[in-house]
Amino acid sequence: MNHQVLIIDDDHKLNRLLSTYLSEFGIQAVTATHPAEGLQKLKKHSPDIVVLDVMLPEMNGFDVCRTIRGQSNVPIIMLTARGDVADRIVGLELGADDYLAKPFEPRELVARIQSVLRRSQPVKETPELCFGSLRIDMAKRTAFLGESPLGLTTNEFGALALLAQNAGKVLNRDQILQELRGMDCDAFNRSVDITMSRLRQKLGDDPQQPTYIKTVWGVGYLFIAGEPPHGA
Repeated sequence: MNHQVLIIDDDHKLNRLLSTYLSEFGIQAVTATHPAEGLQKLKKHSPDIVVLDVMLPEMNGFDVCRTIRGQSNVPIIMLTARGDVADRIVGLELGADDYLAKPFEPRELVARIQSVLRRSQPVKETPELCFGSLRIDMAKRTAFLGESPLGLTTNEFGALALLAQNAGKVLNRDQILQELRGMDCDAFNRSVDITMSRLRQKLGDDPQQPTYIKTVWGVGYLFIAGEPPHGA
């Protein structure tokens, strides 16, 4: 099955190079060199994934990421010019799924795209997990509180599903990072904490008095919902 990627980068030469290279792996590229153009093409093409440069004219990549997250949960890989940990953390806080430092080998970008897309695919496991008003649809990779969809990103859903499937068991950051594979460990595991923070916000879960996710200091995280998982 072919996938479509939207590349938003003001480097025309890089866009052409990546478009040609990605096509060899069955990935069709749609490119944009300005943020406004990229947001228009996002609506027009509904790509499977977005590759977004941080350094853009008129509107930086972080603002573009924030705008996209306001209307879509499409997976996002951010390109950082220096690979600074600070830039990566900001991107993660805004809901990016992965990041890649420039300059990079095109083959590494392909690997990152394939990894994120694999994580965003439905799984053939228990179709649904329920914990009181929280319902996790494994097949559609969506979650609901009551009738309200949580609007989780690929990483947020992956972390929630992993915790829910291991309810009552403490998972350390390395275990969770494996689920969020693609994230580099040189961000001091902040990727896990940032993902958990965003997930808690969407769940309305107070870290001081959690209903779903408890922090086990110095170890990791524990899913503590009162009911054991069961198929709906």
